[in-house]
Amino acid sequence: MYVWAVANQKGGVGKTTTTVTLASLLGLQGESVLVVDMDPHGSLSSYFGCIPEDVENSVYSLFQAGVKGEERPLASVVHPTEVQGISLLPASTALATLDRQLSEQAGMGLVLRRALERGQKQFQHVFVDCPPVFGILMLNALAACSSLLIPVQTEYLALKGLERMLHTLEMVGRSRRAPLEHLIVPTLYDRRTRAGCDSLAALRKRYTDTLWDGVIPIDTKFRDASQLGRPLPEVLPDSRGVLAYAELLETLSERYGCHYRKAG
Repeated sequence: MYVWAVANQKGGVGKTTTTVTLASLLGLQGESVLVVDMDPHGSLSSYFGCIPEDVENSVYSLFQAGVKGEERPLASVVHPTEVQGISLLPASTALATLDRQLSEQAGMGLVLRRALERGQKQFQHVFVDCPPVFGILMLNALAACSSLLIPVQTEYLALKGLERMLHTLEMVGRSRRAPLEHLIVPTLYDRRTRAGCDSLAALRKRYTDTLWDGVIPIDTKFRDASQLGRPLPEVLPDSRGVLAYAELLETLSERYGCHYRKAG
């Protein structure tokens, strides 16, 4: 089982779109994929029709059990979806209270990692969609993941969010006693704008070794697919956004062996 965390300390950069699209591309090829929603806002959960305000078994359930010194089986909090190959570990809005609840509770940074280890034979791939702030939820995702994907919108303010994220990685790397391997993914790229071109050029100049050499373009079809509650690879597999994510997945396959087969 290979675990990717998808994180950036800025909202609106394409974290959930990245999670859904990569998971769907793998699921359509017969791979078993778990998507984990660590964001109290629950956008990923809502995408798959699971309402964070109402869900009973969720990521929050794992923390509740951890506080009691118990271990919930991963299967007890995983929900099936109608999308081929994808299962969901949903968020609950109660996740927003965890930093306050667990501020003095030891061992809560490894709750997700331990849960995934208990269910590691159930899935080939895991994608963890993170909140845009550093706290116990992002810490759990970073502790659990094999590698990190950092979507970065190609605009100036998103570059500032990337700087904060990389600073966080330095701190986490020191606690792990090893750097966390990561790949920066330029998203929402519009080559028609000066801001988009300048931001992409700045990324390529500053982060040569850790920047994916492709881009994810702006594609309004992602919004249309989300309204249907279906991943874009199912709806329009030849759309430019899907083709870009397929190229990204080829890169991940080459680096990490995620068993993705290029179409055609």
